[in-house]
Amino acid sequence: MFTGIVLGKGKITGMRRAGRGIELSVAPDFVLDDPEEGESIAVNGVCLTARKIDERSFVADVSPESLSRTNLGALTVGAEVNLERALRLSDRLGGHLVSGHVDATARVTGRRPEGDYTVFTFEMPAGLDRYMVEKGSVTVDGISLTVNSCDRSSFSVAIIPHTLKVTVLGNRQVGDMVNIEADIIGKYVEKMLAGADGGGINQEFLARHGFF
Repeated sequence: MFTGIVLGKGKITGMRRAGRGIELSVAPDFVLDDPEEGESIAVNGVCLTARKIDERSFVADVSPESLSRTNLGALTVGAEVNLERALRLSDRLGGHLVSGHVDATARVTGRRPEGDYTVFTFEMPAGLDRYMVEKGSVTVDGISLTVNSCDRSSFSVAIIPHTLKVTVLGNRQVGDMVNIEADIIGKYVEKMLAGADGGGINQEFLARHGFF
């Protein structure tokens, strides 16, 4: 589990095919204190298992499923990525609950300055509009952001100068693809309301249990 508060950037130092997946070698621009073999690290918002890890580098395998849903397959050696280590129970929850399980990619359709901020507009990935609400949370390339506005075809966010500087969003331009993870709470609520038998929580259910 993550928070979407990016610790820093990393550079891709190596890529190779591994079956139908790929193996990434990553060098963070910060020290990995107390590195633990097998720990989870979010790379552009994708939860990956770090191996051959030390204070300055790690290797991670990207599965075919992750390649099909994320922008990791388009990376090249020298590319920068956002990095976040897994949340400890004692850590501050500065962003929102992020699973690191990316739903889809989305294209940047707009980037414009607005005062000290930079407003990005993204196309809405198919089927995710129901999880997007104004002033709700969304994860873009692993960054916890607030949805400024949204409709069935697009959504926008406003980026502060600090986030633009310390994350790969500073390099994103119109036409680039980013990883999107919708707020996981909305997904659980939707499933609980639907119910296992399709009945779910509705007016009939509430009346039967004394709420009306």
